Amino acid sequence: MKSILKQVVGIDVGSQELVLALGSLFSSLHTEIKAAKAFRNSEKGFNELLEWVEKLKDQEAPLWFVMEATGVYHEKLAYFLNSKGYKLSIVLPNKISNYMRTLETRTITDKTCAEAITRFGLERAVREWQKPNPTFKKIRQLTREREQIIAERTIVKNQKHAEEAEAHPSQSSIKRMEARIRLLVNQEKEIKREISKLIAKDEATSRIVKLLCSIPGIAELTAATIVGETNGFELIQSRRQLAGYVGLDVREKQSGISVKGKACISKKGNKYLRKAMYLPALCAIRFDTNFKNHFARLVSRHGIKMKAVVAVERKLLELAYTLYKNNKRYQPNYSSNAEAA
Repeated sequence: MKSILKQVVGIDVGSQELVLALGSLFSSLHTEIKAAKAFRNSEKGFNELLEWVEKLKDQEAPLWFVMEATGVYHEKLAYFLNSKGYKLSIVLPNKISNYMRTLETRTITDKTCAEAITRFGLERAVREWQKPNPTFKKIRQLTREREQIIAERTIVKNQKHAEEAEAHPSQSSIKRMEARIRLLVNQEKEIKREISKLIAKDEATSRIVKLLCSIPGIAELTAATIVGETNGFELIQSRRQLAGYVGLDVREKQSGISVKGKACISKKGNKYLRKAMYLPALCAIRFDTNFKNHFARLVSRHGIKMKAVVAVERKLLELAYTLYKNNKRYQPNYSSNAEAA
């Protein structure tokens, strides 16, 4: 009789529903999906899914829960499973989507996605998830709140401009809009002060932020966004993976001589971090010789400035990860110093 080496519960997470697939890896290295079922994404649903899993699982083989990092909808379940002592792995979405392309799956549903996650967990070595640093989590909440406030303030400013441009503008409406703008400005300042206090209180966070702030164009707020959105680079294992997580990885479609699509970034990733890197990239191009020369080389090659800016954004992010891994500050003349040595 074949023994079971590993059991995995793959979970496709939605805002309201969790779709589970339980699978096994046998000693013959054959994988098999045993069962699948949907549950509510709520505490009651969490308890029900555990009862279901406990009834179906093999009591001797190790059990893993594997899910995608889908916004914030997976977090409650992750904390719940962690509190119950289960082994859990949270995988970046681009890893699962790339894996699914290798499968003979023609129909994409919540169930087939859950089964793909299960097979991924059975076939690959997955890392055990640990609770994120509370400071990183709070910083992420604050930076996202600030982003929403800025977006709202832009809308109100545009409404005010449109009202003022009318033939007979309503002064009372304009006053209310001005009051809302002042409120949003004050709220943004309050959030920035709170972020600074959080960074100063936590020694590990402060160290990472100082390293990242040594990079041209990256100030405290951008560094805080990087730390918060990557959970201190907890889920990141390589620079290439980081680019995929943010959506700055290049996608290109080419087949023979008849099909040649235009290369572009995927944009399938963390939109908050991708957006946060735009202005720092412009600043680095303007004030740092290395990034200015890199930008000029790319523009001279293909003549598209926006494409070169995106390349600088990716270079900045990869540099941030490298400095974090090596625990070193940015050195503008590093290459020349290395050659001299």
